[in-house]
Amino acid sequence: MQRLVEIEQFKPDENYEQGLRPLNFDDYIGQEKIKENLKVFIKAAKLRNESLDHCLFFGPAGLGKTTLANIIASEMGVNIKTTAAPMIEKSGDLAAILTNLEQGDILFIDEIHRLSPAIEEVLYPAMEDFRLDIIIGSGPAAQTVKIDLNRFTLIAATTKSGGISTPLRDRFGINFRLEFYKDEELALIIYKAAIKLNIKCNEDAALEIAKRSRSTPRIALRLLKRVRDFALVNNEEVITKKRAHESLIALGVNELGLDEIDLKYLDFLCKAKKAVGLNTLAATLSEDERTIEDVIEPYLLANNYIEKSAKGRVATKKAYILLKLSSPVLF
Repeated sequence: MQRLVEIEQFKPDENYEQGLRPLNFDDYIGQEKIKENLKVFIKAAKLRNESLDHCLFFGPAGLGKTTLANIIASEMGVNIKTTAAPMIEKSGDLAAILTNLEQGDILFIDEIHRLSPAIEEVLYPAMEDFRLDIIIGSGPAAQTVKIDLNRFTLIAATTKSGGISTPLRDRFGINFRLEFYKDEELALIIYKAAIKLNIKCNEDAALEIAKRSRSTPRIALRLLKRVRDFALVNNEEVITKKRAHESLIALGVNELGLDEIDLKYLDFLCKAKKAVGLNTLAATLSEDERTIEDVIEPYLLANNYIEKSAKGRVATKKAYILLKLSSPVLF
């Protein structure tokens, strides 16, 4: 089931929201501390006439990790090549990418936590010594061929920082966690994006959309596009708060940014009144476990609707209040 509040999987051949992406730090809204630190690191690297240290961005999906990578490339004045870890199946795939990088180029790898251990082993000397160690042949006749690489910057993104091995994590000189956005920041993103979409959006309407965007810019932009459709069909040149509210209700997104699947998830947990395992939730919701962990749960966890433990997931008192259900005695 496709959800308006779902963060779709990364597709390197698809320029998602390309026309709405900020192209520099001045246009990039939110993540202020990260921006200011990156400006310092980039300026220092340029003064030394060196490549930027390898960067690791982690945090929930849709918060701007890919956008930051592209802005860094623009600020450094270099090219960026983009891929995703699941697409790198063999060491030869990685070798082909790395040997085609020019001096100072940036390689952006999304979902870095999904790299296989064998690929990681190839990546270590590339990151540290800018060298590839390729083994040709097998058994006693095997030979190691060393290939020098141009100095490059690896920018990696992940939604699961704990899924990255310690040796790989230690090779990143710059580490930043991206945080969920405030409603006011999202409203500004929506207001500016509407202009690029050739429609005006009132400030209160932008805030109405922001409140239902799960604190995530990518979802905010998706909801804006759908609300724009409702406005255009009704011959409205301006998105008003009333139009935004009615459109989002029609789309099945409530005032808290929760949709039918979120509410079904919480309802099951509340009625279970005990910790529930991930496999049980997956079977109940007819969703795979990865979708539940990466798409449904991050926002619910961040907003204290659920808690995770070794025994499984449990609904909090806040979830019972939301669904108007009686909570167990433990609360």
